[in-house]
Amino acid sequence: MPAVTRLGHVGLFVKDTEIMLDFYSNFLGMTVTDRDERRVFLSARPEEEHHELLLAKNEERHTDPQQLSFHVQNLADLRQFYAEIVERKYEVDHISNHGNAIGCYFRDPEGNRVEVYWPTGINWPQPFSEPIDLHLSEAELMKVLDDMVAA
Repeated sequence: MPAVTRLGHVGLFVKDTEIMLDFYSNFLGMTVTDRDERRVFLSARPEEEHHELLLAKNEERHTDPQQLSFHVQNLADLRQFYAEIVERKYEVDHISNHGNAIGCYFRDPEGNRVEVYWPTGINWPQPFSEPIDLHLSEAELMKVLDDMVAA
């Protein structure tokens, strides 16, 4: 069984992204690495990790107050985690190709949102998300990434 290598990032759903951005960037000194109208990506180590914190606007805040995202060593480990998640019947939310990572989003036994992800090494602007099938072979998955780089 593979093991996660570290906590990669945490996602917080917030009512006011600008107030929270001021706190995490101006007060705590984190660097904004990407953003759109609804999400802000921040990192204390932008040269090493694209984001360690994601702030996502959700005015209702009645769903998913957080997301824990864990880094895995390689694509094989991610695929093995996915197989175990399915075997254990944890609820899979979705699997995404973010360009810079491939992530499997699922629910822990108490319903908290968890992601296991493998960083691809591709510098890709965020936010970006396309569905991807982890049932594809490793070669087929790598071709998807190679085609992105080529484009």
